[in-house]
Amino acid sequence: MTESVSVIVLAGGASRRFGSDKLAALLPDGVSVLDHCLLGMPAGWGVVVVGPSRVVPSEVSARVRFTRESPAGGGPLAGIAAGLDLVTSEVVCVVAGDTPRAGEVLPGLVSALTASPEADAAVASDGEGQPNPVLAAYSVDALRGTLPSEPADRPARVLLEMAHVLVPADVLDVDTRDDLENVERQDPNAIGTTQR
Repeated sequence: MTESVSVIVLAGGASRRFGSDKLAALLPDGVSVLDHCLLGMPAGWGVVVVGPSRVVPSEVSARVRFTRESPAGGGPLAGIAAGLDLVTSEVVCVVAGDTPRAGEVLPGLVSALTASPEADAAVASDGEGQPNPVLAAYSVDALRGTLPSEPADRPARVLLEMAHVLVPADVLDVDTRDDLENVERQDPNAIGTTQR
């Protein structure tokens, strides 16, 4: 992948709270959670999905590649490390596969990172100001330098040690069946930036 921006989609979780494979769960329009996420990725950006291989929509199949974290189920940092092995862009966005509308905020995250030369990351924060390190844009070189050598089962919040800006963007993920309905009703939020 030689694009200036690529995306790592984390899709290796166990869906314990949901009770079944939430990435395959259908939203009210009949499209799965993961397919919504992939279809929403900005055009031209390469996508690495970290998780079991699946059939993906034909509209995005040419730019989606799959890989697995080691060990399988090793958590988000292990997934990011595995995804980075296939990334050659200067900037990479990280999203969770259970966030169907993540693609709507990625250009704003990349713009915030580009506009902040002192920052190595632009991290989405929810309505309560909580940063989400798995909805963020990262400098690839800085991310590689920050990931622990043994990333499995380490919390993603270690990435918040990077110099970053916060970007208000309250995007719903799907943890419960009620979330399936709520995602369809959510309006995209305006993107703002705060220094961190």
